[in-house]
Amino acid sequence: MSRVAALFVLFVCAMLSLASPLQGNVTATELDKRVTHVGRGTWYYPSGSEGNCGYWDSNSEPVVAIGIARYDANNGANCNQWIEITNTANGKTAYGKTRDSCESCDTSSLDMSPALFEEISTLATGEITISWHFMAAGWSP
Repeated sequence: MSRVAALFVLFVCAMLSLASPLQGNVTATELDKRVTHVGRGTWYYPSGSEGNCGYWDSNSEPVVAIGIARYDANNGANCNQWIEITNTANGKTAYGKTRDSCESCDTSSLDMSPALFEEISTLATGEITISWHFMAAGWSP
């Protein structure tokens, strides 16, 4: 009977080790890229000023400003991370690079350069509903 008990204990230990997560240190930034957000999409002129990430970008580049609360919560860790953005009204999708923070945006809203906004809507529209998520670190279109 003790041989059966030993095999049972060995089996239970093997099953528990397989059920354990492989990665214990998942950062907020890594979790955030798995979440799809729905919010307000607007546009702004990044030219002429340095973004919060420390870069000077032009209006023709596909750049994004994320809400200041999200930027501050991650200590700017999302700088240079690409975001997939979809206009929920027409289904058009574009990619923008995080380069700034937006004072008037909540955590689910984005401010986009004119070039990026025009990939999914017209500037005359001004404000749209978007769904978006961060792409994996290091990814680029």
